[in-house]
Amino acid sequence: MDLGLKGKRALVMGASKGLGRSVADALAAEGAAIVVSGRNQAALDKVAAELKTAGAASAYGIVADVAKGEDMDRLADEAVAKLGGVDILVLNHGGPTPCVASEITDAALRTWFEQIVASPIRIANRLIPAMRQRKWGRVIVIGSSGMQTPIPNLALSNTLRAAIWGWLKTYSGEAAADGVTMNVLAPGSIQTDRIVENARSRAGKAGTSEEVELRKMAEEIPAGRIGQPSEFGPTGAFLASEQAGYITGSMIRVDGGRVRSML
Repeated sequence: MDLGLKGKRALVMGASKGLGRSVADALAAEGAAIVVSGRNQAALDKVAAELKTAGAASAYGIVADVAKGEDMDRLADEAVAKLGGVDILVLNHGGPTPCVASEITDAALRTWFEQIVASPIRIANRLIPAMRQRKWGRVIVIGSSGMQTPIPNLALSNTLRAAIWGWLKTYSGEAAADGVTMNVLAPGSIQTDRIVENARSRAGKAGTSEEVELRKMAEEIPAGRIGQPSEFGPTGAFLASEQAGYITGSMIRVDGGRVRSML
């Protein structure tokens, strides 16, 4: 299937590895022009070179720290300068340290609010108006299944990701008539550094091991295994496609059936 992404211009945040990288890979395979962002220029340059080899029309790496609002302004401006505009915005970032609800502190709440809520909204507000003027755009938030069913030991993530989901659901209704779709792409347990960190934290609390906790995670999933990043990114490419133009304000889960809710 031709997804109609050849020559489309994408900014993928947090794309030096993990889930952001998997979406960037899928967009590159469809011929999109891509800017990837992260905190390490050498890593981003390597990713950009690999994306071009994989089929990207062009690829650039721009250093930006999602914890700094001013970096979001600069990233938006530099991405537009590199690509000539941004048609597809993938909002992605690292997650907070695992904790239970009683361990959430004021300092952690403020710090991670900036990264999970304020900065993504800031860069989206900078780029979405031009999408609406062009009558075409895609905004994808890489979220978490905890936005629908809270995940034990990820209380801070559950709390703040619910806020960005509320923002997206609201804005998607405002932008839909202008041809801009906005969706959450929610992973379950995908083999990334984040999953290993959570397993390590769970092991520390339970007195077990990282390996035991990863095995327990797999056993909780109907598919019987932890997913791979290569199984995640293509769904992002589809949500960015021409064919997905009637999907908006939705949360699409890639979780091996882990979330059992019918809603």
